[in-house]
Amino acid sequence: MTERLTIDIYSDVVCPWCAIGYGQLTRALAELEGEIEAQVRWRPFELNPGMLPEGEGFEEHLSRKYGRSAEEGAAVRAQMKDIAKEAGVSLSYEGEGTPPPQRMWNTRDCHKLLTFALEEAGPEVQTALKLAFFKAHFNQRQPLNDRDALLDIAASVGVHREAAKAALDDPDLEARVIAEEKQAWDYNITGVPAMIVGGKFMIPGAQAPETYVNALRRVVEKTRSAASA
Repeated sequence: MTERLTIDIYSDVVCPWCAIGYGQLTRALAELEGEIEAQVRWRPFELNPGMLPEGEGFEEHLSRKYGRSAEEGAAVRAQMKDIAKEAGVSLSYEGEGTPPPQRMWNTRDCHKLLTFALEEAGPEVQTALKLAFFKAHFNQRQPLNDRDALLDIAASVGVHREAAKAALDDPDLEARVIAEEKQAWDYNITGVPAMIVGGKFMIPGAQAPETYVNALRRVVEKTRSAASA
């Protein structure tokens, strides 16, 4: 019998490990096909909630936040790209011509649109939007501070553009995003990705596929044991 689970993933759209973690999770779920079926929902977590609207250069950001030199940052990115490739994820610029400078952004509007997509269109459309945001940031280097660009991305996965535009200015929606971010702290989540399985079991970080496979199987065992107790 196939066991159905919900997986709530706290993450940010500018987080490379979040993209890698989802790639690894996807591989794990493919291995578990027929055994475990998962409904994935994305929850907000802002890595840089105080980021100014104009964003910050990537190298400057790494230096300021982590104290890394340009050489150290390049080494970390090279290692990350190798891991991403194994996960079937691209973190490289895929546009034409010279890559534009990479920047980090305030992502509150992205999270509002993701929350709106889940509420209005369901988890599959929300996941499509999340992946589109990953692509926009890592592969296309689009400015995530540009609302028109965000609305175009939302429309490209089937989210009604005018409704999404109204959602960006909805204070109640923003309040729900903030409340979910607070819930992450209540779960003691201080880094992402972090996956909450079945509403109670947490898998932190971007794990190898076999780690996800084993963890999800343990969740199923615990759930069945609790049900039969």
